[in-house]
Amino acid sequence: MKNTVVVGAQFGDEGKAKITDLLAQEADFITRFQGGSNAGHTVVVEGKKFAFHLIPSGILYENKICMIGANCVIKPDDLKKEIEDIINQGVKKEQFEKCLKISPLAHITMKYHTDIDGLNENTLGKNKIGTTKKGIGPTYTDKYARCGIRVEDLFNKETLSKKLDIILPKKNKELEFIYDLKPYTKEEIMEECECYRKILAPYVDFNWQENLLNIKNNKSILFEGAQGVMLDVNYGTYPYVTSSSPTAGGAAFGASMGPMVIERAIGVFKAYMTRVGEGAFITELTDETGEKLRQIGGEYGVTTGRARRCGWFDAISAKYAVLVGGLSEVALTKLDVLDSFDEIKIAVAYKNKSTGEIMTNYPTDVFVHNNLEAVYETHKGWKTDISKCKNYSELPENAKKYLKRLEELLGIKITIVSVGPDRNQTIFI
Repeated sequence: MKNTVVVGAQFGDEGKAKITDLLAQEADFITRFQGGSNAGHTVVVEGKKFAFHLIPSGILYENKICMIGANCVIKPDDLKKEIEDIINQGVKKEQFEKCLKISPLAHITMKYHTDIDGLNENTLGKNKIGTTKKGIGPTYTDKYARCGIRVEDLFNKETLSKKLDIILPKKNKELEFIYDLKPYTKEEIMEECECYRKILAPYVDFNWQENLLNIKNNKSILFEGAQGVMLDVNYGTYPYVTSSSPTAGGAAFGASMGPMVIERAIGVFKAYMTRVGEGAFITELTDETGEKLRQIGGEYGVTTGRARRCGWFDAISAKYAVLVGGLSEVALTKLDVLDSFDEIKIAVAYKNKSTGEIMTNYPTDVFVHNNLEAVYETHKGWKTDISKCKNYSELPENAKKYLKRLEELLGIKITIVSVGPDRNQTIFI
């Protein structure tokens, strides 16, 4: 298998985990390259659902090395619970001890990060970002402010103590005088870090440099991202974004490898659009059609349980995602959700409601988005169950036309089509 990146190409929740799971069968090494436990991925195997948040979904296979990379942020309590939940569903504990690896350079989400995140979101009121309040943003803030705690720090008490002597006085001032929150003593933080050390100890790969060099030279690699391109901190609907870069470019440095190792970048799109949280959503449907998409598609967040906002496929933002996300091909998921629709729409332009201007390129100033409306083209539905289709030729003609039109609009090929949640409900073109 070519070294492959799987990238969410919309607002996250596109079904990346299923695509990653399928490709993991052919890979030797699966690495998560950004984000934290704010992400949610669902894999369905023979009718059984597995919910992933930070662990690469390749852990379901034996003899696959699964790594949480350097640009990830880890909340150890959440990771511990995720491991326990997956073990309770039948994956052996020994599988984790053998196959799960953690980069010592990943950053730790501390209790004060979740304190700050929750308070920040609550005080923003109608201007809230839509964060999961899991401390992800504040963790990345401290990382780039050069006052973060890394995994490796947990394993050297002297280093940790020295870092806390520098970090904690500043952090406590922030907690007290900016957020009106309780400060932490050094002893409390040291105790917290000792608990985290015990949780992570079986998995931390201190020999990662030698191991990654061997993998680059001899193994097939699958890079797994979280969220989606339109939530990228650089290119997404800023400020309604995540705190990292879930693009093919972000994969290279997030997994501690250079860009030349990547040979293929698959962008995962839903056959329609969804979004969790705040921010403009130009093709959002707030009527019975949007509710129908939500109910048929089961559009509720894996991490939060929040109802996802639903709308028609947006080819303008999708074309933009292909460009900035570095995508070479498309995996289209949930095509079967559209089975019962008489008509299916695709947004092919935006119209400024004030000026009448027609836009065919994506405007990055999201504060103008509320003044835009989608210009749609309408396609006939296929009105038949496609969930049992095993190859492209079995798809109804109108479904093929829909796929063909998406290819024309995006400028790259659709190579994978999902027609149901299970592994075997997948068409490779």
